[in-house]
Amino acid sequence: MSGSILILAGRRPGAVDALAEAHGVGDKCLVPVAGRAMIAHVLDSAAQTDAARIFVSTHHETLLDDLADEVIERLGERLVIVPAADNLADSVLAVAGQAAFPLFITTADNCLLTPETIVEIGNEAARLGVGAGVALARREDVLAVHPEGQRRFYEFSDVAVSNCNAYWIGDPAALKAAEAFRGGGQFVKKPIRVMQAFGLINLLRFRFGLGPIHHIFQRISRHLKVDIAPLLVSNGATAIDVDNERSLRVTEALMKRPDIVNPRPSSRGTPAARDAAGEPQLAVTR
Repeated sequence: MSGSILILAGRRPGAVDALAEAHGVGDKCLVPVAGRAMIAHVLDSAAQTDAARIFVSTHHETLLDDLADEVIERLGERLVIVPAADNLADSVLAVAGQAAFPLFITTADNCLLTPETIVEIGNEAARLGVGAGVALARREDVLAVHPEGQRRFYEFSDVAVSNCNAYWIGDPAALKAAEAFRGGGQFVKKPIRVMQAFGLINLLRFRFGLGPIHHIFQRISRHLKVDIAPLLVSNGATAIDVDNERSLRVTEALMKRPDIVNPRPSSRGTPAARDAAGEPQLAVTR
């Protein structure tokens, strides 16, 4: 994918993460998953891409010492630790001056993210010709991987999807899209955050699936003044992050499956078409 990767591994101000507390570690990103700190799995996938630099945004000053994983030595000077801000938007903007674009953004609990999916997301953004993108997995793909992997989906008139906690920013001008996440990463769970970011009408369309997914994202693009698109991934496991003991157990079970660790290439993609107004259309298959 070239460019840079940013892994968000900060913590909410004043919050105590229940999973970190249960496992006796100072930060959620250090919770052991299949014998390694969860962030080590994400770093391992990042290391297998051709990204020039991999940034980790964290409040944990001794993260590398406490992590003590071989991937740190393997990454060498490609790995850059940066102080996290108190919100995700500022944490993203803090690396903008150091990062080569495109900038791929994910979270430290995205343990099932593979290097193949990172490349797939960049390729899909290039295919659609957009400035920014949000990685999403189709409901049927997520449930096919594990019936308990994810319980929340956003339903549109043409597809139901789950967020993959992975975002693509094509150039510095598209960083305006990061403002949508100033209130927190899971902003789609908070209607007021969606309204502030997208506008009231777009909030209603997004929350209640009033229209095809690409039409709603086109409306959001006009509101944000950034051409942003949904980027559908082929590996449904990408939507399963480690939030609690249930998802931790699911993740460890899936890591034992070679078809999840090394997913088959997608055969579902089709070339981007354009509608009557010349807008790029999302190729959605059911």
